[in-house]
Parts: sequence; C-alpha cells; structure tokens
Amino acid sequence: MKRLSILFVALLFLSGCTTTPSAISKGELVDCSSLSVNPSVQGTQLDCLDGSAGIFIEALRGPAIVNVWGSWCGPCQDEIPLFVDFYSRAKDKLVLVGIDVEEAQITDGRHFVETRGITWPNLYDPDGRTASSLGMGVPITYFVDAQGVTVYKKIGVITSVKELEELTQKYLGISI
Repeated sequence: MKRLSILFVALLFLSGCTTTPSAISKGELVDCSSLSVNPSVQGTQLDCLDGSAGIFIEALRGPAIVNVWGSWCGPCQDEIPLFVDFYSRAKDKLVLVGIDVEEAQITDGRHFVETRGITWPNLYDPDGRTASSLGMGVPITYFVDAQGVTVYKKIGVITSVKELEELTQKYLGISI
C-alpha cells in the first residue's frame, strides 16, 4: 500500500511538469493597425493574419523585430516560446511582428498563433512572395530601426531569450 501511495504522489508530481496545450498561455490574433508604417513607401502587400488590413512590409518602421515563421517549421516551433517570454517584457519598448509563410491554409497559421501564446501582430504570406524582397527562409529574424532600415538579419533559430535580448541591445540600442 505504501508503494502504491508513493507511486501515486510521483505521478501527480510528474503530471504537473508536462507541457500540455492547457499549460501554454492562450494566444490571440492581433489587428495590424498598431504597426507603424511610412505611408509613402510601397512594396509587397501582406494581409494581417487576423483578416484585417495588412501593410507593405517594406514600409514598416521600428524599432521592430520581424520574425518569419511557419507552423510547419520545427525550429520555428522551438523558438516561439522564447519570443513569447521576450515580448512579455519588451512590448512597451519595441514592436514585434510575425510573418507566417507558405501555410497550406490560413487556418493553420491562425491555430498556431492561438495555441502558442502569441499576442503580437502577424502578417500572412501564403505563397512566399516576400522572399524576393526580403530574401527570407524560416526561421529568420530581422531587426528594423526607427527609419525602417533592416540593421541585422539573424538567419536560423534564436536559441535563448538572452540571445534575443543581446541582439536587441546591440542592433536596436534597447535594453530589455
């Protein structure tokens, strides 16, 4: 009986350590109207993932971090929790915007946002047409200054919140 009690307590403890969808904070589809853009710049129009009016991605003004992802991309899935943590502390200092690329269906990207704790605006690029203007793959993260100039392009996965904070300090001059 004692052995059964110990096993039961161990199982209760371990069940609290799992990462289930209910343990992940709920995300939301955010309207893109809050994004700062230069109205005189045109380029590649991307719709907002929530269905609202999109922007010309080349017109984005910062300071901003642009994270390019796809729900089908394993490394993108790995780095999103880092961005969620980072954004919870950085949202008053800069803009974070995602670009969801090459989804089979827009609902795949929307579901990813809603189930991964993402609470920043996301644009939708169903056919990868921004690749010609930004030269992107996934994951890739751009750091954009206040004038809209891409000051750094991180190719590949962000591996820690510390790395994201250091890049933000180095390229945007913002301490988080």
